[in-house]
Amino acid sequence: MEWNNKFTYPKSTRSIINGSRHYNLEGSNLPSVTSIIKATKSEEDKAALEAWKQRVGHKEAERIKNEASNRGSSMHSYIEKFLLGKFNLDLIDEDNRSKKMALEIIDNGLKNKLSEVWGAEATLYYPGKYAGTADCIGIYEGKETIIDFKQSNKPKKEEYIEDYFLQLGAYSLAHNTVYNSRITQVVILLCTVDKLFQDFKIEGDELINFEKKFLEKVEQFYNKFRK
Repeated sequence: MEWNNKFTYPKSTRSIINGSRHYNLEGSNLPSVTSIIKATKSEEDKAALEAWKQRVGHKEAERIKNEASNRGSSMHSYIEKFLLGKFNLDLIDEDNRSKKMALEIIDNGLKNKLSEVWGAEATLYYPGKYAGTADCIGIYEGKETIIDFKQSNKPKKEEYIEDYFLQLGAYSLAHNTVYNSRITQVVILLCTVDKLFQDFKIEGDELINFEKKFLEKVEQFYNKFRK
């Protein structure tokens, strides 16, 4: 794996505007990809989430959400250190679950597959529309790829992670638009708290379909925002 600073990714800051996270870059305030996806969820998805909160209790739901968020942030930090050549295997202790999850993704999903890195935790944007942060961009299994790292309490099925594919579709579309790249593949590398590794991949027409679906959500978001 080698670094290739092929593209210059912009610096950005973040702020909350009308309850949605925005990226401040190049004089624009652009809504984040995840905020757009959250704001345009179907009524069915909203009802399912509320039913879960009622089932486990709002206090417990908040605890689970915060715990997962903290674990995910820590896992991402370790993987970023690996990409930057700063990951220290000798410092893994018995209680560091996040680091062990990161190692599962590194060993099973990155080593011998990721040959070139263009960016890690890189800000991407579609001019005038949206922005977000890609976990990793580069050459994966010989193809220009955007990679996302996920953690979960339990294994996922492909039909239940459409939001992940929408997120990556947004990133690939933004990257190809701004940098005239040819990203035709996106990959999700996931590890559960029990250290079960999963990978998901979409490419070609399937990826283009998710890019189009996300643009529809962008329009829904701006229509809602204007109202």
